[in-house]
Amino acid sequence: MSDIPGSMRRSGLVRPRSGRVLGGVCAGVAHRFGLNPWGVRLLWLLICLIPGPQIVIYIALWVLMPSE
Repeated sequence: MSDIPGSMRRSGLVRPRSGRVLGGVCAGVAHRFGLNPWGVRLLWLLICLIPGPQIVIYIALWVLMPSE
């Protein structure tokens, strides 16, 4: 489990220090895949309207994704 943040860092999936709205998860995903952070946030908001474990996934990514 301790190697998960390291592998995320190596793949470029990190939470940026600037541009965060809540935890920086959407900004980090957007940066990793070359997307607009607000587009990723809007997509995440739409996905959260569907019943499921989306909030738990966000919290898990918040904990596991290393900060820049």
